[in-house]
Amino acid sequence: MTAPVQNPSIPAQISRRKCLLRLSGGCIALSFSEYSRAGGQVEEPLMDSVRTALGSAIANKAPPVPEFRDTESKLVYLRWLGVMSERLKKKIPEPQIRQEFLQAVWYESKRAGLDVTLVLGLIQVESNFRKFAVSSVGARGYMQVMPFWTRVIGDGDPGKLFHMQTNLRFGCVILRHYLDRERGDNFLGLGRYNGSRGRAPYPEAVFAAQRGWLPDDRAVG
Repeated sequence: MTAPVQNPSIPAQISRRKCLLRLSGGCIALSFSEYSRAGGQVEEPLMDSVRTALGSAIANKAPPVPEFRDTESKLVYLRWLGVMSERLKKKIPEPQIRQEFLQAVWYESKRAGLDVTLVLGLIQVESNFRKFAVSSVGARGYMQVMPFWTRVIGDGDPGKLFHMQTNLRFGCVILRHYLDRERGDNFLGLGRYNGSRGRAPYPEAVFAAQRGWLPDDRAVG
């Protein structure tokens, strides 16, 4: 009995098919990862009192100049600024822009009652510190704020979300709002911020990024 002739191209075809499947699977995973981390707050009805409070928080145009109760507090801040500036150098190379950014992040985080390391972690995941980042769903700027917020609690000009302090102000006020809605639960609050409440990839990514911004001496939070 004659042995069946094996097509020499079959192993190559199978190998090629496996390779394509692996690539396809990798693209799907990458696509999911990018989607899960894209800013996308969901527009929801707000009570008049909440809308007024958020609008008032946004409207205050005080410059982001930190104030300190004593000299030691100021020294702690300056040490933090030096350490964070060094860590951020690759993302924002220009020293003055980097310092202004960190000063604004500190100011807006403290003003909203947020952990500054959490805010830095969120910015890293949302925009990777890109001022003019725009997500696939239209979120803008460092903290990937959705344009509808400018209509709901701002002056209706979404272009202002590319202004550093405005973007950080909106982002911190919105994150504080979501955390309050979730009774301080960071996991659920971050999920609301991202439009993926209850799903783990986004909060876990922010928590992982946050650890990279913890001060060495844990003196500042």
